[in-house]
Amino acid sequence: MDPIIEEGYARLLETLEELQAKKEESTAALQENIGALVTRMAADATPVVGRIGLEMLQRAKREASGELYDQDYYEKKMIVLGKAEPLPYRPDDPTKPIDTQVCVLDEEGKFYEVMYTTTDIRVDSYKSPITPEEAVDIYGYDLVFMLYRALYEYAEKEEELVAALAQALEYIATSE
Repeated sequence: MDPIIEEGYARLLETLEELQAKKEESTAALQENIGALVTRMAADATPVVGRIGLEMLQRAKREASGELYDQDYYEKKMIVLGKAEPLPYRPDDPTKPIDTQVCVLDEEGKFYEVMYTTTDIRVDSYKSPITPEEAVDIYGYDLVFMLYRALYEYAEKEEELVAALAQALEYIATSE
């Protein structure tokens, strides 16, 4: 084999080993600082939550058909960041099984777990504050993606709004 090809091949293998080592080092550093990353991303996303967030159901009654009535919603809007396998029962009442368990970020930048219990006649929930580190432990790295996605989609909507306003202003200016 040509010495230049062998030398290039050896250098390629060295480069791959170096990249693998850097990747492992970066992954370890990210895992150590994931709480700080999620905290910072949540702080950046907090102003957006009030605009794009949902009013999350706190409790409601159910008709025989399954339709909800007398709904009561949490006061602050929230964005859903992740869903987990539900615990067997709620921390506030061990007699209530959990049907759905989600992680949310509210308008104040606080993380919560919202746990829903559904029976034949009621849907109610329990909202429990959690730290960013706990949120990552329970819900995984999807939280980072969802926070990024919320900011990205909000930025796109803002760009569309600004473009629409510019068109309206241009139309008004040319008609005068």
